[in-house]
Amino acid sequence: MTHDERKALILDRAADYLSENGFPVRTRKLAAAAGISQRLIYYFFPNKSALIDEIYNSAIEGPFKAIWFVDLTDRSKPMAERLRAFYRDYFDTLLTRRWTRLLLYSSFSAQNMAPRYISGIILRLLETIVEEVAAERGVTVPPEKPVVHEIGWILHGAVSHLAIRRHLFHANLTVPVERVLDAQIDSFLAGFEPMIERLRKEKPSGPRGKSTRKG
Repeated sequence: MTHDERKALILDRAADYLSENGFPVRTRKLAAAAGISQRLIYYFFPNKSALIDEIYNSAIEGPFKAIWFVDLTDRSKPMAERLRAFYRDYFDTLLTRRWTRLLLYSSFSAQNMAPRYISGIILRLLETIVEEVAAERGVTVPPEKPVVHEIGWILHGAVSHLAIRRHLFHANLTVPVERVLDAQIDSFLAGFEPMIERLRKEKPSGPRGKSTRKG
Protein backbone atom coordinates (compact mmCIF):
# COMPACT_ATOMS: atom_id res chain seq x y z
CA MET A 1 0.00 0.00 0.00
CA THR A 2 1.41 3.39 -0.99
CA HIS A 3 1.74 6.39 1.31
CA ASP A 4 -1.26 8.12 -0.28
CA GLU A 5 -3.39 4.96 -0.23
CA ARG A 6 -2.72 4.39 3.47
CA LYS A 7 -3.49 8.04 4.27
CA ALA A 8 -6.76 7.82 2.31
CA LEU A 9 -7.67 4.62 4.17
CA ILE A 10 -7.06 6.27 7.55
CA LEU A 11 -9.25 9.24 6.56
CA ASP A 12 -12.01 6.95 5.32
CA ARG A 13 -11.99 4.85 8.49
CA ALA A 14 -11.85 8.00 10.63
CA ALA A 15 -14.90 9.45 8.85
CA ASP A 16 -16.74 6.15 9.36
CA TYR A 17 -15.90 6.12 13.05
CA LEU A 18 -16.79 9.76 13.73
CA SER A 19 -20.07 9.50 11.81
CA GLU A 20 -21.13 6.69 14.14
CA ASN A 21 -19.57 7.80 17.43
CA GLY A 22 -19.33 11.57 17.16
CA PHE A 23 -16.72 14.03 18.37
CA PRO A 24 -14.34 14.94 20.00
CA VAL A 25 -11.62 13.10 18.13
CA ARG A 26 -9.87 10.45 20.21
CA THR A 27 -6.86 9.29 18.24
CA ARG A 28 -6.46 6.06 20.21
CA LYS A 29 -9.96 4.93 19.31
CA LEU A 30 -9.57 6.16 15.74
CA ALA A 31 -6.40 4.15 15.43
CA ALA A 32 -8.14 1.03 16.74
CA ALA A 33 -11.02 1.56 14.28
CA ALA A 34 -8.55 1.97 11.40
CA GLY A 35 -6.51 -1.04 12.50
CA ILE A 36 -3.32 0.96 12.89
CA SER A 37 -1.20 2.32 15.72
CA GLN A 38 -1.86 5.71 17.27
CA ARG A 39 1.71 6.63 16.39
CA LEU A 40 1.01 6.05 12.71
CA ILE A 41 -1.83 8.57 12.78
CA TYR A 42 0.61 11.23 13.95
CA TYR A 43 3.01 10.19 11.21
CA PHE A 44 0.43 11.27 8.61
CA PHE A 45 -1.18 14.10 10.57
CA PRO A 46 0.92 16.29 12.90
CA ASN A 47 -2.00 17.10 15.20
CA LYS A 48 -5.74 16.66 15.61
CA SER A 49 -6.52 19.92 13.83
CA ALA A 50 -4.68 18.72 10.73
CA LEU A 51 -6.56 15.42 10.90
CA ILE A 52 -9.92 17.20 11.16
CA ASP A 53 -9.04 19.45 8.21
CA GLU A 54 -8.20 16.43 6.10
CA ILE A 55 -11.41 14.65 7.12
CA TYR A 56 -13.39 17.73 6.14
CA ASN A 57 -11.63 18.00 2.78
CA SER A 58 -12.07 14.33 1.90
CA ALA A 59 -15.39 13.38 3.49
CA ILE A 60 -17.45 16.60 3.57
CA GLU A 61 -16.27 18.87 0.77
CA GLY A 62 -14.67 16.17 -1.36
CA PRO A 63 -17.88 14.54 -2.68
CA PHE A 64 -19.20 17.86 -4.02
CA LYS A 65 -18.90 17.89 -7.82
CA ALA A 66 -17.78 21.13 -9.46
CA ILE A 67 -19.63 20.05 -12.61
CA TRP A 68 -22.90 20.64 -10.74
CA PHE A 69 -22.39 24.40 -11.07
CA VAL A 70 -21.87 24.00 -14.81
CA ASP A 71 -25.01 21.88 -15.19
CA LEU A 72 -27.14 24.24 -13.09
CA THR A 73 -26.22 27.17 -15.35
CA ASP A 74 -26.89 25.32 -18.61
CA ARG A 75 -29.75 27.45 -19.95
CA SER A 76 -30.39 25.14 -22.88
CA LYS A 77 -32.45 23.07 -20.41
CA PRO A 78 -35.49 24.13 -18.35
CA MET A 79 -34.66 25.00 -14.75
CA ALA A 80 -37.01 22.33 -13.42
CA GLU A 81 -35.04 19.70 -15.32
CA ARG A 82 -31.73 21.09 -14.09
CA LEU A 83 -32.89 21.12 -10.47
CA ARG A 84 -34.24 17.57 -10.64
CA ALA A 85 -31.02 16.23 -12.11
CA PHE A 86 -28.89 18.12 -9.60
CA TYR A 87 -30.79 17.26 -6.44
CA ARG A 88 -31.17 13.59 -7.30
CA ASP A 89 -27.42 13.32 -7.84
CA TYR A 90 -26.67 15.52 -4.80
CA PHE A 91 -28.86 13.38 -2.56
CA ASP A 92 -27.37 10.09 -3.76
CA THR A 93 -23.75 11.28 -3.88
CA LEU A 94 -23.42 13.64 -0.96
CA LEU A 95 -26.39 13.42 1.40
CA THR A 96 -25.53 9.90 2.47
CA ARG A 97 -25.97 8.51 5.94
CA ARG A 98 -22.27 8.95 6.75
CA TRP A 99 -22.05 12.49 5.37
CA THR A 100 -25.20 13.67 7.14
CA ARG A 101 -24.26 12.15 10.50
CA LEU A 102 -20.67 13.41 10.28
CA LEU A 103 -21.73 16.99 9.59
CA LEU A 104 -24.37 17.01 12.34
CA TYR A 105 -22.12 15.37 14.92
CA SER A 106 -19.45 17.98 14.21
CA SER A 107 -22.02 20.72 14.79
CA PHE A 108 -22.21 19.73 18.46
CA SER A 109 -18.47 19.99 18.95
CA ALA A 110 -15.64 22.47 18.58
CA GLN A 111 -14.96 20.98 15.14
CA ASN A 112 -18.11 22.46 13.64
CA MET A 113 -17.80 21.73 9.92
CA ALA A 114 -21.14 23.16 8.85
CA PRO A 115 -20.21 26.89 8.76
CA ARG A 116 -17.15 26.09 6.67
CA TYR A 117 -19.20 24.01 4.23
CA ILE A 118 -21.94 26.63 4.01
CA SER A 119 -19.59 29.56 3.44
CA GLY A 120 -17.32 27.64 1.08
CA ILE A 121 -19.91 25.95 -1.12
CA ILE A 122 -23.55 26.28 -0.19
CA LEU A 123 -23.94 30.07 -0.36
CA ARG A 124 -22.64 30.03 -3.92
CA LEU A 125 -25.01 27.16 -4.69
CA LEU A 126 -28.00 29.04 -3.28
CA GLU A 127 -27.12 32.16 -5.27
CA THR A 128 -26.74 30.12 -8.46
CA ILE A 129 -30.12 28.43 -8.06
CA VAL A 130 -31.98 31.65 -7.28
CA GLU A 131 -30.28 33.60 -10.08
CA GLU A 132 -30.99 30.87 -12.64
CA VAL A 133 -34.66 30.55 -11.71
CA ALA A 134 -35.01 34.33 -11.75
CA ALA A 135 -33.39 34.55 -15.19
CA GLU A 136 -35.77 31.95 -16.58
CA ARG A 137 -38.78 33.72 -15.08
CA GLY A 138 -37.63 37.24 -16.02
CA VAL A 139 -37.61 38.24 -12.37
CA THR A 140 -35.15 40.65 -10.77
CA VAL A 141 -33.13 39.11 -7.96
CA PRO A 142 -33.09 41.15 -4.73
CA PRO A 143 -29.72 42.89 -4.32
CA GLU A 144 -29.29 41.80 -0.69
CA LYS A 145 -27.33 38.54 -0.53
CA PRO A 146 -28.91 37.40 2.76
CA VAL A 147 -32.33 37.64 1.10
CA VAL A 148 -31.13 35.61 -1.87
CA HIS A 149 -29.70 33.01 0.48
CA GLU A 150 -32.97 32.69 2.40
CA ILE A 151 -34.87 32.12 -0.85
CA GLY A 152 -32.41 29.39 -1.82
CA TRP A 153 -32.59 27.80 1.63
CA ILE A 154 -36.32 27.27 1.21
CA LEU A 155 -35.53 24.54 -1.30
CA HIS A 156 -32.10 23.42 -0.16
CA GLY A 157 -33.12 23.28 3.48
CA ALA A 158 -36.07 21.05 2.59
CA VAL A 159 -33.80 18.67 0.70
CA SER A 160 -31.25 18.60 3.53
CA HIS A 161 -33.94 17.87 6.09
CA LEU A 162 -35.21 15.02 3.92
CA ALA A 163 -31.77 13.43 4.32
CA ILE A 164 -31.94 13.94 8.09
CA ARG A 165 -35.39 12.34 8.26
CA ARG A 166 -34.31 9.37 6.19
CA HIS A 167 -30.83 8.73 7.60
CA LEU A 168 -31.20 9.78 11.24
CA PHE A 169 -34.88 9.63 12.11
CA HIS A 170 -35.74 6.74 9.78
CA ALA A 171 -39.06 8.48 9.24
CA ASN A 172 -41.41 7.73 6.33
CA LEU A 173 -39.20 5.45 4.29
CA THR A 174 -42.04 4.32 2.02
CA VAL A 175 -42.23 7.31 -0.33
CA PRO A 176 -39.40 7.20 -2.92
CA VAL A 177 -36.83 9.97 -2.49
CA GLU A 178 -37.20 10.98 -6.14
CA ARG A 179 -40.90 11.71 -5.69
CA VAL A 180 -40.27 13.83 -2.61
CA LEU A 181 -37.47 15.77 -4.32
CA ASP A 182 -39.67 16.43 -7.36
CA ALA A 183 -42.48 17.68 -5.11
CA GLN A 184 -40.09 19.98 -3.23
CA ILE A 185 -38.73 21.40 -6.49
CA ASP A 186 -42.21 21.89 -7.96
CA SER A 187 -43.35 23.67 -4.81
CA PHE A 188 -40.28 25.95 -4.81
CA LEU A 189 -40.74 26.90 -8.46
CA ALA A 190 -44.48 27.45 -8.11
CA GLY A 191 -43.97 29.86 -5.23
CA PHE A 192 -40.83 31.55 -6.51
CA GLU A 193 -42.30 34.92 -7.48
CA PRO A 194 -44.32 35.32 -4.26
CA MET A 195 -41.19 34.44 -2.25
CA ILE A 196 -39.24 37.13 -4.06
CA GLU A 197 -41.88 39.75 -3.30
CA ARG A 198 -42.33 38.68 0.31
CA LEU A 199 -38.63 38.95 1.07
CA ARG A 200 -37.86 42.17 -0.72
CA LYS A 201 -36.90 45.10 1.51
CA GLU A 202 -38.80 47.59 -0.63
CA LYS A 203 -42.25 47.27 -2.14
CA PRO A 204 -42.51 47.49 -5.93
CA SER A 205 -42.89 51.00 -7.32
CA GLY A 206 -46.44 52.17 -8.08
CA PRO A 207 -47.70 54.34 -10.96
CA ARG A 208 -45.39 57.13 -12.18
CA GLY A 209 -42.50 55.69 -10.13
CA LYS A 210 -44.14 56.44 -6.79
CA SER A 211 -43.57 53.89 -4.08
CA THR A 212 -46.63 51.99 -2.88
CA ARG A 213 -45.07 51.89 0.57
CA LYS A 214 -46.87 53.95 3.21
CA GLY A 215 -45.28 55.95 5.95
